[in-house]
Amino acid sequence: MSNQEITGLTLRELSAALSAKKLSSIEITGGYLKAIEDDLGHEKPVHPYINVFAEQALAAAKTADKIIASGSHTPLTGIPIAIKDNMNIKGFPTTCASKILEGYTAAYSAAVIDSLITEKGMVVLGKTNMDEFAMGSSTETSHFGITRNPWDRDRIPGGSSGGSAAAVAGFLAPAALGSDTGGSIRQPACLCGVVGMKPTYGLVSRYGLVAFASSLDQIGPITRSVEDCALLLGSLTGHDERDSTSLDIPAKDYKIKPDVKGLRIGIPQEYFIEGMDPEVRKNVEDTCGRLEKLGAKIVDISLPHSDYAVPAYYIVATAEASSNLERFDGVKYGLRAEASNLSELYIKTRSEGFGDEVKRRIMLGTYVLSAGYYDAYYMKALKVRTLIRQDFDRAFEKADYILGPTSPTPAFKIGEKMDDPIAMYLSDIYTISLNLAGLPGISVPSGKTKSGLPLGLQVAGKLLDEGGVMNVASAIESLSGSKGDQK
Repeated sequence: MSNQEITGLTLRELSAALSAKKLSSIEITGGYLKAIEDDLGHEKPVHPYINVFAEQALAAAKTADKIIASGSHTPLTGIPIAIKDNMNIKGFPTTCASKILEGYTAAYSAAVIDSLITEKGMVVLGKTNMDEFAMGSSTETSHFGITRNPWDRDRIPGGSSGGSAAAVAGFLAPAALGSDTGGSIRQPACLCGVVGMKPTYGLVSRYGLVAFASSLDQIGPITRSVEDCALLLGSLTGHDERDSTSLDIPAKDYKIKPDVKGLRIGIPQEYFIEGMDPEVRKNVEDTCGRLEKLGAKIVDISLPHSDYAVPAYYIVATAEASSNLERFDGVKYGLRAEASNLSELYIKTRSEGFGDEVKRRIMLGTYVLSAGYYDAYYMKALKVRTLIRQDFDRAFEKADYILGPTSPTPAFKIGEKMDDPIAMYLSDIYTISLNLAGLPGISVPSGKTKSGLPLGLQVAGKLLDEGGVMNVASAIESLSGSKGDQK
């Protein structure tokens, strides 16, 4: 089997090939490492990785092959995966794409790493690029340079999990983990033409994830198919006593049934806003028509507080970020600037170590939490968050699932929005509400623009209805007939 054929296989196909001894983990891992090396030699590399762990990956693959030979393997044993660089792996660097974590090596592993690597036997290819501390929608704020969209290397891959999405879309990893605070899995998955899932808040442990906004952050899978998403998500679930927000429920095993017959699919009227790309609008309308032919009932619903989601999010998220990022001060770990006293050490380290977007959000968060402004901004944002959650409760009385675009536009040009933070923030206008409400959502490829750029749709469901959300997404996937096919 050629290297291109190996890297084109899905998780399910790789698992079957390993079990049947048609491929070895060494062959698969070596194939991906070769593809990553070839990408770096490209005139415009996709550059999805900050660090590639070639030697360690091959050693892990060798161990996995022995486990498979003994017959004690899991469906994921020996399969490579890419990890967003805000999740700790003991003994390996964690940078969060920031200069301020220069030289830091993780002292412990995240819960998801224990689940996938230690328990399931997956092989880590490397840590993927991201917007610095997950603050961005384009992966352009990384200290380690930009990541390019594999469909068009002059365009952004989305963010903040842009490296993870680009690695999967560019056949530089069969699957990846990302984190989603306001759309950071779903939006890049949409723009890169792959599947990205944000689970119900608390379903997947956040232990070992470097926090951005603790009440919003959630880890989830990025894959080439909904079936692969289900396989990977099932391996991430389960209660973790180390995470106080982890739901006390057993691990789940998801079986995909792409059947929408009799389901009520809600379309929020507020999603059809000024600024939505005409091709995005048409994609939603066409998909609704095709879902009706499969037996679904399309119903109009309202999410009346949608207009307030972006401002509420950026108050809550920045407030929590200003608190979480206090720890990066030049004393405990990472970068330490030359200084004559403690106060100067703090100022110089943070000034040199943080990028402009992170500084912007820390300042905004500190402002909304300050005396005299806490009630006016932060408390009001929390009240709006409650109203948004109530909007979804009412919407789910009329609809079983909610469907809409993941992003208002296809992938935009590199540098196009870097000087306009507000325009950049609006890239997440459709995804943010689910984080505020803690609901599950998935982005699934649903077609392409006339110029060949991928389009995606977001399916949202009730709390803990990941299985149903993926069933609807699988039906949409079957309609589009697209599974990361840009090769």
